[in-house]
Order: sequence, then structure tokens, then C-alpha cells
Amino acid sequence: MDSKKKLFCFGYGYTAHHLGEALRALGQEGGENWQLGGTTRSREKRASLRASGVDGYLFEKDKPLGDPFSMMAGTTHLLISTPPDQEGDIVFEHHAEDILSMMPELEWVGYLSTTGVYGDRDGAWVDETSPVRPSTIRGTRRARAENQWLSLFNARGLPLHIFRLAGIYGPGRCALDSVRGGIARRIMKPGHAFCRVHVDDIVTTLIKSMHAPKGGSVYNVADDEPAPSHEVIAYASRLLGVDPPPLVRFEDANLAPITISFYSENKSVRNQKIKNDLGVKLAYPNYRVGLEACLEAEQAYIEEGKQAPWVAGVGPEMAGQIVSP
Repeated sequence: MDSKKKLFCFGYGYTAHHLGEALRALGQEGGENWQLGGTTRSREKRASLRASGVDGYLFEKDKPLGDPFSMMAGTTHLLISTPPDQEGDIVFEHHAEDILSMMPELEWVGYLSTTGVYGDRDGAWVDETSPVRPSTIRGTRRARAENQWLSLFNARGLPLHIFRLAGIYGPGRCALDSVRGGIARRIMKPGHAFCRVHVDDIVTTLIKSMHAPKGGSVYNVADDEPAPSHEVIAYASRLLGVDPPPLVRFEDANLAPITISFYSENKSVRNQKIKNDLGVKLAYPNYRVGLEACLEAEQAYIEEGKQAPWVAGVGPEMAGQIVSP
């Protein structure tokens, strides 16, 4: 990489924030000077981004970038993490041609998708060669968005990389927070397991890909150990020194429709490709070490008397929930 780079993120949320901070740290170590920019849907968040040194802009479906050429000027690396709608990806809809016009200076494009594109596999393992056959609305929309961006790689050579993320967690956005908030439930559905990944391991994967771009690549990003959610909640409770909530059978849980949809899919996600092709070594190969690290990170901020970035408005509105990147 050259010394001067610019990352622009459509949807400067939880994952993008952690990526931006990691790139800044690389710059402080020498060799790479990163400028950061990105979009948000709220004026308050835009002000927060700008205060932190990120060039923030408003963007949503009915509000495309007003001057995309000046706003994205100098971008060498582009990350897209906005959620698609029924028509596909809103960035593609509004700014596909603008992004194509940035080539060849645009070295790398990353699209954050979801392992939900594989659909339900009744617990079986999937990898990047497995057929895409989503079984939920969310998965169907992500699959459509993937195809839109892949069409630009195939037809125009856009340096696209797709990252199919498992459930994202990290400091301020994990089972510790739901236990503390009194909203954690231990739902028992025999044979069912969720795949998840710590945000720092996502960041490591993205940076490895940035340094070794291979257009058209698709990567699963998950840890090594799919696990039932009730086990994760129990371990979080143990770390916090509180009694775990009682086990509740899935049939008796009276769950919200969105939660039921998460339980409607059951698959195990292989991550060997990021290890073999990108040389990724997971810092948090399972939820236990991941939750321990989250607790340590939170305690470090408390001991230093600092406000954690996820409290300052960078993190999600619903702590502990697995939502968009």
C-alpha cells in the first residue's frame, strides 16, 4: 500500500468504527496515513463522526449523496455496510456509476453481507462454495445485493470482495450487555446453534484483504465454534457473577417474529478460507475468550475514567443485539 489512503464507508456503524480505529493505529505505527469518511442517517451521528475526525455525510434511500465526487474524492478503499431493502442495495441504486468512475484509483471494495444467504441447513456445515439459498427476507435481500455488486465485478472489473458475516459481537454489543440490562433469555431449542464473530476478528479479516486484494472473492467470517445461545448467556452471567436466567423451551418462549426468524435457520459456517487465503488467525476463536475480552475492554475504560466509544454514540442503539454491521 502507498502511505496515503482513504477509507470511505457507506454506513459508518459499529464495524466501520472499529475498522477506522484500527487503520488509524496502523498510521500511528508508521507507513500508512489513513483519511476516514463515511455516511450516517442522523445529523447527531454526523456531528459525532466529524468531532472524531471522520468526514461524515448524510445518506439514506431517499437522500443520496449530494456531491458524491467531492465527498468520496481520493477514496482508495470503499466499505459498504448499509442494509438492503426489497429492491436490493441502496448504495448500488444511487451510486454504482459514481463508484465505477473512481477506478483505477479505487483499489478495494468490501461489501458486508451475512451468512444468512445460505439459509437453513439443519445444522450442516457450509462454506463459500455452498449454494446460496436464503430462507428469510433478510437473507434474500442480502443475496440480491451481493449479485448486484458482483455484476459490476464481472462486467466492469470493480475490485469487489464480499464478506459473509456471522452474528457480530464485541464490547458494548454482546451477551454481557443483555444480561446487565435484564433482557437476556436462555432459549432452549435442541440441536440449534448460532455462529458468531468478534468485531476485532472482522477488522483483522478486512485489513488482511485490503493488503492482499483479490477481486470477486467471497469470504465467510465466523469463529470456530457454533454454539447455542443459552450457553453464551450462561457464560456471560458467570463472568458477571450473577445467576443466569432460567431455561425456557423454544415452544414456550413467546418470541417476537424477528427473533423467531433467527431461530428458523440452523447452520454451521466454515471459516477456513480466511485462514488459508488471507492468513487470518482468529484472536477470539470461540465465544468464551471473546466475552472475556469484551469484559476486559469495558473494565479498562472504566478504570481509565473514559467514556467508551460505544456509549458515545458509535455503537448500536440496542446493546447486545445481533443486528446490522
